[in-house]
Amino acid sequence: MKILVTGGAGFIGSALIRMAIARGHEIINLDCLTYAANLENLNSVADNPHYTFEKGDICDIAFLQHLFAKHQPEAIMHLAAESHVDRSIDGPAAFIQTNVIGTFNLLDTAKTYWEKLKGEKRDRFRFHHISTDEVYGDLQIDDPAFSETTPYDPSSPYSASKASSDHLVRAWARTYGLPTLITNCSNNYGPYQFPEKLVPVVILKALYGAPIPVYGKGDNIRDWLYVDDHADALLCVLEQGKLGETYNIGGNNERTNLELVQTLCTLMDARKPDNISHAALIKFVADRPGHDQRYAINTEKIHTELGWKPAIEWDEGFEKTLNWYLDNESWWRPLVKEDAFGSRLGLKTSAAT
Repeated sequence: MKILVTGGAGFIGSALIRMAIARGHEIINLDCLTYAANLENLNSVADNPHYTFEKGDICDIAFLQHLFAKHQPEAIMHLAAESHVDRSIDGPAAFIQTNVIGTFNLLDTAKTYWEKLKGEKRDRFRFHHISTDEVYGDLQIDDPAFSETTPYDPSSPYSASKASSDHLVRAWARTYGLPTLITNCSNNYGPYQFPEKLVPVVILKALYGAPIPVYGKGDNIRDWLYVDDHADALLCVLEQGKLGETYNIGGNNERTNLELVQTLCTLMDARKPDNISHAALIKFVADRPGHDQRYAINTEKIHTELGWKPAIEWDEGFEKTLNWYLDNESWWRPLVKEDAFGSRLGLKTSAAT
């Protein structure tokens, strides 16, 4: 298929593009290259004849109309979004603009384009919206995992903006008949993740011997999904999913934040042994406002209906991730300079060796 991917220079988007091209799809990558986007994530496919990059903003309707007319995509995979909870608390306006207004613009452009298609092209077209499990809100320890019918109850400006975009997609499907698919995923981790996110922060803090901050008591629980597993699931849903349906994608790896940090510290002890355990660097800090206690994904639907399940186990995935960051300093080094994000992360000028 010829697929327009929005946000393809980001962490999940770039993993999706690398996998999609390896499987024979043609990709148009639309990205406005905000702070968390990095075209280096796509160096391996940059010269592939099935890959095209277009710099642009989903909030620019005229540009979107031009892009659809130029490339005539057969499917849309919409990943472009502001996605960091802490940033949404500090500055929610950007999240409303990109995640809500941007999604509306993309939907409206796609609807107009799709309505003009004929025959097989019209039947083949689909709009796949990629969202998050955070739209479902908070779970207590003994609550059943999120299913596709769990009521929405977002807690942060980020999750509220994603819930809004999900509702828009469903409305365009029901009102206009736009052929849509929605997926809601759990926490992703893996190579090429921007170093303000939890997993790379822990790895880099441990590497530098800097304090590793853990919110509250570290007892908040998340389900962790290796990014290549997520990309595989997204393509599975695009190719096999029933139009109008939602599919939850999870890694079946629930852990507390403290367990996650301790796992990475243990792996760092083995890879970079120091005189003390890296776990001694853990520092508990004031909790995040509105911090959800637990997220958990029930993956029964995607497994039963589409035959998909994650392939990467907890230990394997985090070992691969840690080793990638330690072996690819040239990728993350420019992103943590003191004048950019180094001060945010509390990192020194040069890494310990």
